[in-house]
Amino acid sequence: MRAELQHLKTVERPAVIQAIAEARAQGDLSENAEYDAAKEKQGFIEGRIADLEGKLSNAQIIDPRTLDADGRIVFGATVELEDAESGDSVTYQIVGDDEADIKQGMISVSSPIARALIGKYAGDSVDVQAPGGVRQYEVLDVEYK
Repeated sequence: MRAELQHLKTVERPAVIQAIAEARAQGDLSENAEYDAAKEKQGFIEGRIADLEGKLSNAQIIDPRTLDADGRIVFGATVELEDAESGDSVTYQIVGDDEADIKQGMISVSSPIARALIGKYAGDSVDVQAPGGVRQYEVLDVEYK
């Protein structure tokens, strides 16, 4: 998030300011599509900057290795699951909404599967309401790494 914020402030913001200045130099602003597009982009960039600054100011860094949850699934835990129907095994880490990336095995704490897992232990069975219906998983392992 810090890298994105830095990019927006140092690259995107100055570029859109330059685009607005160039569009203004063309004259009548009431029928100037470039000006309208640049102002719209500026609004998006400023909104994203404010959003990122707000999130970063409230962010807390949690090191999962320091968690003492006695094997219970909590925010930051890495969980190995087995699909009861197919027998397939998957591993997920429960992270914040902004960090979630299913391709890297990181699921949002607010996702249906994470909400179903919170508070469970290895050996527990979990029912997850998925778009295709209820899926059942068995918790194989819980780690804090």
